[in-house]
Amino acid sequence: MGVKVSVIVPAYNSEQYIQECIDSILKSTLEDMEIILVDDASTDSGGSICDAFAARDNRFLVLHLPENSGLSAARNKGVCKASGEY
Repeated sequence: MGVKVSVIVPAYNSEQYIQECIDSILKSTLEDMEIILVDDASTDSGGSICDAFAARDNRFLVLHLPENSGLSAARNKGVCKASGEY
């Protein structure tokens, strides 16, 4: 059976909040999910924090966009990579 839920998190210069956001997602009791973190060309360490989570947990996928494209474009990139039913 494939992934049930895809959670997409656009992240741009979010180093101050991304850890708390990811921790909150991980507190979910749903185990059959993937978490797609989309680093929208951050200039802070938010992208590195996302990479650290992905290195520890295979449910994570990190996309690094080459230039800031905005919230909608980042979210749409995540949707294109999502494999969840929902």
